[in-house]
This record gives sequence, structure tokens and C-alpha cells, in this order.
Amino acid sequence: MKREEIEKLREAVSCAAVLEQAGFAVDVKESTRRAVKFRRGAEIIIVTHEGRGWFDPLSDDKGDVFALTCLLQHLGFSEAVDRVGDLIGFTAAPVIWKKPPSKVEPADILTRWQGRGLPATGSGVWRYLCWSRAIPISILRSAINQGIVREGPFGSMWAAHSDGAGLVVGWEERGPDWRGFSTGGSKVLFRLGAPDALRLCVTEAAIDAMSLATIEDLQDGSLYLSTGGGWSPRTEAALVDLLACPGTHLVCATDANSQGDAFARRLQALAAQVDRPSVRLRPPAEDWNEVLQERRREKLKSEGRERRAASPPTASREASPG
Repeated sequence: MKREEIEKLREAVSCAAVLEQAGFAVDVKESTRRAVKFRRGAEIIIVTHEGRGWFDPLSDDKGDVFALTCLLQHLGFSEAVDRVGDLIGFTAAPVIWKKPPSKVEPADILTRWQGRGLPATGSGVWRYLCWSRAIPISILRSAINQGIVREGPFGSMWAAHSDGAGLVVGWEERGPDWRGFSTGGSKVLFRLGAPDALRLCVTEAAIDAMSLATIEDLQDGSLYLSTGGGWSPRTEAALVDLLACPGTHLVCATDANSQGDAFARRLQALAAQVDRPSVRLRPPAEDWNEVLQERRREKLKSEGRERRAASPPTASREASPG
């Protein structure tokens, strides 16, 4: 097939169509318009560039629709071209988004970050984190003092990802009805705790990092990190840079599911590459925030039982016999 025909085929068939035919399904909750997450069991593929590109967040695999077909069906390039050609005219099921696309052009990342206010007592993000997600005020204040959280729109939280120099390069966005990552921003690491800490606890979300910090009472000598659910070259470089300090060790505190386990294995492999020890810290629930919320529920139940036990029984309104 001529190059021109191959290019037309590449434009005509989306990676989403290949994945749908292979039994993958969209995870809308974990997707954004620019990065749609597809799952098939423990396998994950992120589709980008409006369906023309893809990458595996747990490996270095990435490419176009032909590379994806080669990967999934264990084919050579010429065979993959034929298989892709069979999908001409096939359109993957559309993804239904709850939030309409923004028509505003993103401004400079740092300008947008500095334009948002710090969380204030009783504000939307304060209520979301402290009331809905059980993050204690003390941990939220620590994050505020470090300058790593901001008030996002509609009661959402912006949690900063920064580079090695401490410069904000992007942020995780989490709220009651929205989750995503800053448009035009870069996923590196969310960092809560001492910058020179030797114990590096890696989670998949900033709220999980804050939750683990709560459970461990913001342990001295620990730095609580989040990759934002991604694994970019900049994330890997940032982790290697942190592990370069003598005496450091890695705590793989990712979610308690197949994706979290795969993520933990990759983290441990990275630690081994730079000759640093690592351990797997698996949450007893799906993630660390679920653990934190369950502890709060148990505490409230216990306090309710104690109040009932301390209250005297209500006197009977009926007269005693005789």
C-alpha cells in the first residue's frame, strides 16, 4: 500500500474504534475530552489527539492506530494495515460528557494558578475536602501553607503539580461533580510534606496523598506524592531525582485494585533501577480516601453509642401501679 493510502487510513480509523472492537470500554469517570481512558480488565489504554494517538500509562508503549493494532493483535505492520482497513466506516460509540467543552482559550499556567484564591474557612473547596472527603482541617491548612491547593470553580479543588524547582506546571482538578487535569498543564508530582524527606509515599491522586498523610499524622520525614493517575517522562524523571538523595526509600501507596498493583510494580522497578529500597503499602479499602472516610463513619457511630449510653433513660409518663 502506498504511503498516501496509509495516511488516509490513519485519518479514517480512530484508536477508539480499534479498542472497542477489541473489547475495551470507556471509563468516563477517569477520562477527559483530551485523554479518554479505555479499560479491558487490568489493561488500560489512554486515547489522545482526538482518537489519532494513544499511550499505555503503565508502560512506554504509545503510537498511532497501526501501532495499537500491532500491540493488541500481535501483528506485523503490514498485517496491521489490513486489519485497520477492515474497520473503514466503523465509528466507536460516542462518549457522553456531563460538562460542556470550554470555549475559553487557556491562559498561561502560572497566571491561571495565581489567579485562584486560597481555600478559606467554609468555602466551597473547604466544604468539599473537609466535609465530603473527610480531610481534617490540620492537613488542609498544611497544604494551604505550602501553597499547593487553590479554590477551583464550583467548589472544586486545584492541587498543584510542581517540578523540581518548585514551579507549578499543572494541577489536579477534583470537585463534587468534576475531575480532570489542568488544560495545557503537565503531570509531574503533587508534593505534600518536607521537600527533603527520605520516605517517599506515592499515591495516584492528591486527595489520596492527603488522606494517607492524615492516617499517618503527617509523619516526619515523609513526602506524600501524587502522580495524578498518569506516568509521564517528567513524572519518572522527578521520582528519579527524589530517589537520588542517599537514604531515600519508596513507599508504593497506590490503589488496592489491578491498576494500582500494576502501578506499584512499575514504581518498585524504578526504585530497583536506581538501587533504592521500596515497599508496597496497599490500602485496606479501594483507596486511601475510602479508608479515611470509613474511619470517620466508625468514629461517628462510636460517639453516637457513647452519647446514648451516657444519657439517662426517659422517665415513663405512666403512673406506677398502686
